[in-house]
Amino acid sequence: MRWFKPNIRSSIYSLLGPSFGFSQSAVEDRVEDIREAMLGLLGETGTKLFPQTTQRLRYAPAVTDLWHLRPNLMAALAAMYGEDEARLRTAKITLMFDGLLPRGLKPRTSKLE
Repeated sequence: MRWFKPNIRSSIYSLLGPSFGFSQSAVEDRVEDIREAMLGLLGETGTKLFPQTTQRLRYAPAVTDLWHLRPNLMAALAAMYGEDEARLRTAKITLMFDGLLPRGLKPRTSKLE
């Protein structure tokens, strides 16, 4: 007996995955664009001051890994420019993840703003 029947598995994946599909090459291009944008925010100074964050960003294998590195980027930018400026710069990066993340990782709107 199989544990996962195809129809159950596909429904679970449809709940977890994005609502529309991208080709693999399009996803890879977008992931690289996000990676370059995140490294670009650090700039030359940030890469010298925060080598561990830079290395993690450079070698993150998947879009979800880059998503989870946003707080590290935010902390580095806050140390360099202040929290308000870091929040503005990180918000631009957050928009780049649209359509690439599973439903559970999508950004939530805050009632505090």
